Amino acid sequence: MKHFLTLLDITANEARSILARAGELKAMQAKGVKHHTLAGKTLGMVFDKASTRTRVSFEAGMYQLGGHALFLQTEATQLGRGEPIEDSARVLSRMVDGIMIRTHGHDILQRFAEYSRVPVINGLTDLTHPCQILADVFTYEEQRGLIAGKTVAWIGDGNNMAHSWINGAVCFGYKLCIACPEGYCPDDRMLAAACDLGADVEICSDPITAAAGADLVTTDVWASMGQEEEQAEREKAFAGFQVDDRIMAEASPNAVFMHCLPAHRGEEVSASVIDGPQSVVWDEAENRLHAQKALLEHFLK
Repeated sequence: MKHFLTLLDITANEARSILARAGELKAMQAKGVKHHTLAGKTLGMVFDKASTRTRVSFEAGMYQLGGHALFLQTEATQLGRGEPIEDSARVLSRMVDGIMIRTHGHDILQRFAEYSRVPVINGLTDLTHPCQILADVFTYEEQRGLIAGKTVAWIGDGNNMAHSWINGAVCFGYKLCIACPEGYCPDDRMLAAACDLGADVEICSDPITAAAGADLVTTDVWASMGQEEEQAEREKAFAGFQVDDRIMAEASPNAVFMHCLPAHRGEEVSASVIDGPQSVVWDEAENRLHAQKALLEHFLK
């Protein structure tokens, strides 16, 4: 059984095929052409974390593909009452054709996948967020052409998004420059594993250095879900890491800005950047729908 737990679960050729199909599906949706390639299929969506874009994009995507999506919030299922993950996986995977999970620990996702009889898709864990990178690369290539050989600057926390950009360097062949405050760098094991597979990644502590000549500049909130109590401490640590006009001026004149959202204007990004002419965040958000439809086809069709 093949699952999508990280970007390293698909080959570079599969990643390219998924993005090409995303473009076709987006065009069909815009023209009103029905594309019920997953008619009769059901996706179980298990949510242990709050969501806007992930839920809407997967649910709307399954509908547009002719299938059906079931929203399963942990608190409203037996998982929330202590049923073992393994048992839930065994049961749910006998009733649906695929399962998307958005949860905290990556180990929860891995255990669920181990006991599932159908493909499991990572809708986000504390370690990785691979669906977002598919949408981000798709968006960049819509706007600027192939991302291979380009430079991506990640500025901020070495979190699940940073990890996924690291894995994406393996699939898509871009150079990645990461700027993080001391103590907030990406996981060493994630970095080493991707570099062993050919990823070109540099880590530094200066956002100006990371952004220099970059073709794509991206960031995320300083305190992710579950880290709210660290907000004040993180604001101090990340002072100087806001993506503002000063940072964007160091990037390529043709650079785009991305953010996986939700964003905090005045913290990790200035309003002038996220609402400015180089920002493609709204196309990026929409493209979660199209990229994930192609992903669903790839794993469920």
